[in-house]
Amino acid sequence: MAFQDDDLAAFAEHGARRLPAAEVGDHIGHNGARIWYATYGTGRPVILLHGGLGHSGNWGFQVPTLLEAGHRVILIDSRGHGRSTRDTRPYTYELMASDVLAVMDRLELQKAAFAGWSDGACIALVLASMEPERAAGVFFFACNMDPSGTMEIEPSPVLDRCFGRHSSDYRQLSATPDDFGAFVDAVSEMQKTEPNYTAEELGRIRVPVAIVQSENDEFIKREHADYLARSIPGAKFILLPDVSHFAPLQRPERFNVALIGFLASLPD
Repeated sequence: MAFQDDDLAAFAEHGARRLPAAEVGDHIGHNGARIWYATYGTGRPVILLHGGLGHSGNWGFQVPTLLEAGHRVILIDSRGHGRSTRDTRPYTYELMASDVLAVMDRLELQKAAFAGWSDGACIALVLASMEPERAAGVFFFACNMDPSGTMEIEPSPVLDRCFGRHSSDYRQLSATPDDFGAFVDAVSEMQKTEPNYTAEELGRIRVPVAIVQSENDEFIKREHADYLARSIPGAKFILLPDVSHFAPLQRPERFNVALIGFLASLPD
């Protein structure tokens, strides 16, 4: 039977599945921060970018599947998240995209596919718009590209469990374990106004993109996902039924089928 954790009870108690041992795990200094990264396996590279307030360990259900499919997997903790640090400058998606490029340069990786979840999806698409020659494709899951794409957040036990896990993980992993409140405030400040791409800017994106939306997403409007798929040339739209913003944790097999399918569709 496929793993299922729709209410995130297992995630709240245990986190995601434990990651395998990394072949390389290190930090790189960039723009006032120390950015943590890890690599696994060999093959066509894919970089996984986690959501806001989380960390790379939340991809625990995806890494083994990607390795089995023959990919080299690179994980990166966004600045200020997980094991990565930050300085006092405000968060921006362009700044975090530049951190990803710095990791790619450290690994001598000219080009990779990206799978991004929530804020990680935005980072990936911003990077692809800035440096299209570095992006083989973007699997864009559960995010907006302008402020009109978000819904009013309604409190729920699922959100409470996810937030509690993020808080616990931050205390365990961060170099500033007592600063979770300030960290949340800083990320939230960015999310109020960014990203803010126009339809014209989306229309200039020239890499393969899949816009992936969950049927029950708590944050992102379905019509915004439809708009992104219409506005980005050649973009595919994928709807994941019976899951929410946390599909990679709730029903990982369903999410992984969509991800592997997209990666397999990319040109060599």
